[in-house]
Amino acid sequence: MTATTETSQAASAGAPPARAAESEAVDPALHETARTLHAPVVDWFATHARDLPWRRPEAGAWGVMVSEFMLQQTPVNRVLPVYEEWMKRWPRPADLAAEAPGEAVRAWGRLGYPRRALRLHGAAKAIAERHGGEVPVEHAQLLALPGVGEYTAAAVVSFAYGKRHAVLDTNVRRVFARAVTGRQYPPNATTAAERKLARALLPEDDTTASRWAAATMELGALVCTARSPQCARCPIAARCAWQLAGAPEHQGPARRTQAYAGTDRQVRGRLLAVLRAAKEPVAQTDLDRVWHEPIQRARALDGLVSDGLVEPLDGKRYRLPLS
Repeated sequence: MTATTETSQAASAGAPPARAAESEAVDPALHETARTLHAPVVDWFATHARDLPWRRPEAGAWGVMVSEFMLQQTPVNRVLPVYEEWMKRWPRPADLAAEAPGEAVRAWGRLGYPRRALRLHGAAKAIAERHGGEVPVEHAQLLALPGVGEYTAAAVVSFAYGKRHAVLDTNVRRVFARAVTGRQYPPNATTAAERKLARALLPEDDTTASRWAAATMELGALVCTARSPQCARCPIAARCAWQLAGAPEHQGPARRTQAYAGTDRQVRGRLLAVLRAAKEPVAQTDLDRVWHEPIQRARALDGLVSDGLVEPLDGKRYRLPLS
C-alpha cells in the first residue's frame, strides 16, 4: 500500500453497465491470460495469507478503513501495534469523531505522514454525521468522505464488503507489470493503462474479484517483491511474462527513493514527538532544542501549523489541534 495521490472516480463498484463496458473492451488474449492467473493466485492466497487483524471478520469496514489509511507507505510490522491500540480506543468511527483531532495525531505515533491521522479523523466525523456511524457501502459515498481517494475507496469496497472493484496499490502494480506486461517494475506513477489493465484482469463475480484483489496484493508483498522477488515460490512463475522474457532489467526512468535523514520530514517528526508527549502546551524554547538549524526548524514548524497538525497559542506556545 502506498500513499500515492488518489484520484476520484464517481462510478459505483460492481454496477452492471460498467461491467459490460469492461468486458467489451477486453482483448480476447488478455481475457485468456486473466483466466489462467485467477485460480493459482487465489488458491495460493488461501494457503499463504497472513493472519492480519484487519482481515478478521470482527474488524468490520471501520477496521479495514483504519488499516488502509495506516498502511499507505508504511510496513505492516510498524502498523500492527498502532492499529491494535487505535481500535481498542476507537472501535467505531463515532468514538474517534468525538475526540479532538490532536488526539488522532498523538495516537498516530511514529507511523509517518501524520496528515493521514487528520484525514482519518475527518472521515470518521463525516461517517458519524452523514452515515449514522456506519462506513458507507457504496464506492461513490466513500469517495465523498474527507481524505478518501480512489485507492482507499476501492480497498474498503473490496476487502470490507466483498464487492468487485479494481484495487491498485504498489504491490499489485508490480505483480501486473511482471506477470502481464513483462516489465520488472511499473511506472513511477499510476497510469491510465494500468487502471485499464487492472479492470480487465478482474474476475467477473464479486467473491472471486475481492479475493483476487487481496491475493495479488499479498503476492506482491511476500513473493513478487521489489528488490528480491522469490520467483521459485510464485504460483504463476511459469506464466509470468517477465520470467518468460528472461527477466530483463528495468529500462525506464530511475525508480524514486525518498531520503529521510536531515530532511524537513525528520525535523517535523521530532517536533511532533515533543508535542505528542506533552499534556500541556509546549514553549517555543522547548521545541528549539530538537533541531540545531534554526531556519529549517522554523520552516518545519510553520509547515506543521499550515497542515493543521499543530496549533499555535499566545506566548510562543504550541499544542496538537483541538478542533
